[in-house]
Amino acid sequence: MTPLRNSSPRVFFYVQHLLGIGHLARASRIASALAKDGCQVTVVTGGIPVNGFPGSDVTSVILPPVVASSAGFSGLADQMGNAAGEEFLSTRRNLLLEAFRRAEPDVVIIEAFPFGRRQMRFELLPLLDAIAETNPKPKLYTSVRDILQQQKKPGRDEETVALLRDHFDGVLVHGDPDFVRLEETFPLTSAISDKITYTGLVAPPLPPEPIETFDIVVSAGGGAVGRDLIRASLEAASRVAVDRCWLLITGPNLPEQDFAALTKDATGNVDLVRFRKDFPSLLRGAELSISQAGYNTVGDLLVTGCRSILVPFTAGGETEQSVRAERLEKLGLALALPEAGLTTDQLANAVEIVLSRPKPSNPNIDLGGAKRTSAIIRHAW
Repeated sequence: MTPLRNSSPRVFFYVQHLLGIGHLARASRIASALAKDGCQVTVVTGGIPVNGFPGSDVTSVILPPVVASSAGFSGLADQMGNAAGEEFLSTRRNLLLEAFRRAEPDVVIIEAFPFGRRQMRFELLPLLDAIAETNPKPKLYTSVRDILQQQKKPGRDEETVALLRDHFDGVLVHGDPDFVRLEETFPLTSAISDKITYTGLVAPPLPPEPIETFDIVVSAGGGAVGRDLIRASLEAASRVAVDRCWLLITGPNLPEQDFAALTKDATGNVDLVRFRKDFPSLLRGAELSISQAGYNTVGDLLVTGCRSILVPFTAGGETEQSVRAERLEKLGLALALPEAGLTTDQLANAVEIVLSRPKPSNPNIDLGGAKRTSAIIRHAW
C-alpha cells in the first residue's frame, strides 16, 4: 500500500557550524522561508547553540555540540575544547538517526556536505544510508554557498561527485551565476550539472532604520579569529576619522582576556561590544563597514548599500572569502585588504580612501535565495 501524501512537506534540515555562525544563519533564513510557505521544518544543529537560531517557527533538535579544534578545521572538539572521542561521536550519530526517523521527512537538506564538512562523515554517511533505506525515500538536497573552499588533496572532488551522483537529488547553490559560478571553485561541476539549481544569494530583507547610529561599524564574525582585525581597527580609530563614532563588534567567541584588553585600550570615540542583534540595521545607518568577507555579512552589505572594507578570512588555507572579496572589489562594491600582516597603517589609509568615495550603487545581484529555495523544494515535492 502506498503511504498517504502529507498535505504539506516535512523538511529535515541538517546544519553544522564549527567556527563562526555563517552556516547556521544562512540555513536558519532558508528554514524560516520554508516554514512561512507551510512546510513542517525540523532543523538539526550540531554546533554551540546561538540565541535566536534557528528560529521559533521550526522544530529545533540540538545535538551534543562540536566545534573546530583549530582555525584550520583539522579536528573536532566538544564544547569544553576536549578532543571528541568515539563514544561522544557515537552518541551524536545515534541521536541524529533517531531525529531523522522521528521526523519522517519528505525532503532532507544537508548543509555543505559533501562539498564540505568532511569531519562529519561519521554521522552523515550513516544518515545517507538511512535515507536510502526509507520507503518512500525522501528527496535529498545539499545546500551550498556560491563559493566553495578549493580542495588541495587529490581525490576529494571525485569523492564529492560520487556521493552526489549516488545519493543526492539536487544541489542548491545559493548564489547568482552572473556574480560567480560554481565551476569557478569546483572544477568537476560539469559532472553534476544536471543536479545544480542556482537560488540567488540568501540575503535578508532591507532592515529597519537603526535606533542607534554609528558612523563606522567593525565586525569580526562569530568566531575568535577576528582579534587582529578588531585590534587594528581600535588603533585606526585613534588616528583617522577621530570625529566619527566607531562601533567594534568582536563576536561572541573572543576570549575574555582579549576582550578585556581591547576594552581597556578603547578611545572615547569607540564602543566595544560582543554582539548586536540589530547588526543589519546598524549597517543601514553607517558610513562604513569594516569586516571579514563571510557570505552573510556580504549579504547584509549588499542589501544596505553600505561602503565596505573587506579583510577576508584566510587562516588554515581558506580561500572562499578571498574570492568573494576580490569579486566585489572588481565590481566597485568594496575595498579588499589582506588578513595576513594587516597593519594599522594599511587599515587607516583604506578608511580614508573609502570614506572619500560615494556609497556603492545598487548591485545587480539576485538576493532572493531564501524564497527561491523554498519554491524549489515545494515544486520538487
